Amino acid sequence: MIDPAAPANRSENDHHRSLGLIDSAEDPVLALCRIYPPGHKVPLHSHNRTQIWCAREGVVLVSTADGRWMIPPGHGLIIPAGLEHSASTISRVEMHSIYVERDAVRAEGPRVVEITALAAGLISDLISAQERPSTDHRRKLVTDLLLDEINCLPERPLGLPFPEDRRLAAMCRRFLKTPAARTEIDDWAGALGISRRSFTRLFRTETGVSFATWRQQACIFASLPRLAAGEPVTNIALDTGYESIAAFTTMFRRMLGKSPRAYLKRPGAWPRDLFE
Repeated sequence: MIDPAAPANRSENDHHRSLGLIDSAEDPVLALCRIYPPGHKVPLHSHNRTQIWCAREGVVLVSTADGRWMIPPGHGLIIPAGLEHSASTISRVEMHSIYVERDAVRAEGPRVVEITALAAGLISDLISAQERPSTDHRRKLVTDLLLDEINCLPERPLGLPFPEDRRLAAMCRRFLKTPAARTEIDDWAGALGISRRSFTRLFRTETGVSFATWRQQACIFASLPRLAAGEPVTNIALDTGYESIAAFTTMFRRMLGKSPRAYLKRPGAWPRDLFE
């Protein structure tokens, strides 16, 4: 069994050895926990298994060739088997990783899900079971229920698709650095030297979403690490181009179903004693 307490600051060779152990393990479900420092980089890699990477605390940014996904506290990213991805930590994070057989859960593409109290408890039980006696029968009951629950977890719009068009991709990256909610389609179309209609068609073709939806998701991307760090909502709202806290909160609630503070608090979802 892989040591769940292995330090995060390993060499690249250690990282590849760990990947080999994960992919060759006989257990149908592996549950690991790890703590990463702020600014930690996980190099580009893939797994033979589907991964559910859950943030217990802190915020993680995961990148693939097609886009980026944000994992805030109390959420997880389902990463299909074979998909190359890298990651960086926005803050100190405590992560739970679940590795399952390729077809054990629905994984047509990466998606961020909200971790329910049931899923959190089952994941924590699997991890803590490595330190205490547990029967095969009990483990099977827990893993079967967890796999069923994972397929029912609510999806959240925390993925940010990136275009392949180089000029458009460069504009998207610049926007992420300094997001502005009031940026208009005409501004981007003019910068590319094309009509509004052509830009709208190009953007949807390249990203799969409308410009307005992408812009809102980008603003959420920029806000989550700052919210997790405890910055005032007022500062974040104004910095992302909203005229008031109310306007920012309305957008946030419409996209994610909760106010900014309520979304990150999620009391009671993860048992505290697992890391104490």
